[in-house]
Amino acid sequence: MTKKPAVILLSGGLDSATCLAIAKAEGFAPYCLSFDYGQKHNAELKAAARVAKALGAVEHRILKIDLAGFGGSALTDATIDVPVGGGKPGEIPVTYVPARNTVLLSYALAWSEVLKADDIFIGVNAVDYSGYPDCRPEYIASFQAMARLATKVGVEGSNLTIHTPLLKLTKAGIAQKGTELGVDYALTVTCYKADFEGRACGQCEACRLRSAGFANAGLADPTRYQK
Repeated sequence: MTKKPAVILLSGGLDSATCLAIAKAEGFAPYCLSFDYGQKHNAELKAAARVAKALGAVEHRILKIDLAGFGGSALTDATIDVPVGGGKPGEIPVTYVPARNTVLLSYALAWSEVLKADDIFIGVNAVDYSGYPDCRPEYIASFQAMARLATKVGVEGSNLTIHTPLLKLTKAGIAQKGTELGVDYALTVTCYKADFEGRACGQCEACRLRSAGFANAGLADPTRYQK
């Protein structure tokens, strides 16, 4: 029986690797999509390639786009430093990349239409949507509604679905789920300031959340840290 194709947004971090594993476990044929969007390091892209291969993606594409041309984020703008630790409660952090998920989901939507895939997976979760506006459930629902209106396949009756299997999970829950599905998290990189070897800084918000997730799940942290 032919498996249904699905487009998986794969950054190379803990969340997206888990999302890929879930899609595969649910019987989808995963087509992974990553982006070189002008982020300050490409360690996660190297990790995405490793993860896609290890988890048996049908295809993995890395597209180059230029969100750094606009700046406005500590992840893309050389004039903005990546902060140490977390931000203020209720405040959108400086690591938010303007409209990133909207742009990335639009590319995923285009590829899904070509593949005749009715399913897109993105690894947004409960930890993220408290700070990032484009990780909230109401945003995902709105994008899905727009996608069904804006595409040829949608007009012809396709019910394209944006899957968010991590939405209600904590980082600990994500780490537990991925471990159950056989994800090798040593292959992943989740750090805003990783070095060229993919070693994590251990100080940024992404590192803090990842480390706490493994600790709270009672799992060994396989992350390689800078000295």
